[in-house]
Amino acid sequence: MQTMCEPSSAVSLDIETIPWGGQEYVVETRFGPLSVFVCGDEEKPALITYPDVALNYMSCFQGLLFCPEAASLLFHNFCIYHIDPPGHELGSCAITSDQPIPSADDLADQVVDVLDYFGLREVICMGVTAGAYILTLLALNHSKRVLGLILVSPLSQVPSWKEWFYNKLIMGLLYFYGMSSLVKETLLQRYFSQELRSMPGGESDIVQACRRVRGFNRSFLNRDFCLTIIITGYLKFSVHAIGHSLF
Repeated sequence: MQTMCEPSSAVSLDIETIPWGGQEYVVETRFGPLSVFVCGDEEKPALITYPDVALNYMSCFQGLLFCPEAASLLFHNFCIYHIDPPGHELGSCAITSDQPIPSADDLADQVVDVLDYFGLREVICMGVTAGAYILTLLALNHSKRVLGLILVSPLSQVPSWKEWFYNKLIMGLLYFYGMSSLVKETLLQRYFSQELRSMPGGESDIVQACRRVRGFNRSFLNRDFCLTIIITGYLKFSVHAIGHSLF
């Protein structure tokens, strides 16, 4: 499954576009090529990131990485490997309808291929919503290789029939009509709290910026203990640090 417009083993990106520097790699996996952006000293412990639906590493994690205090702490302690789902990388080509759509387990197996490519034996993983689910599957299936999980608003239960039908409807609208107002509003509800979308002075800057986006790529559409940090909420922010067996 080819999703890269110009496949190559390594691509250097403009330092002004990526202020913290780094290098993009196109990693061949068992389910097709995958874009991985690596920043930091590769001798340091590895931190794997995986974004939510319809986002890439830049749009999903830029708020964290553009914060000087957070970026300084992360890059001082880790080498960060940003994995973009198929078809979500910067400058990606549209995936045609005849190409198979990987399952969640397939996406988790792709992460394993990335770890093997870079020779990473043990990693810490950070994922957002759908990305958190993918990395949790990775930890379940390869517990020896995942030292810890940082899960931001993870999917914690099977969707109801109503949610399943609504998601199928949205996916169909996105596929046939592109980024319609209904689809965009649904994504905004997924990404941002009601407080951010209904602030007294109007919507926040980041919500307005997302509204200006013209479109997203149509694609995507004996256990060891693993330390897991679950981050949820916005105004009622909470962090749950738990060490539990991943069964």
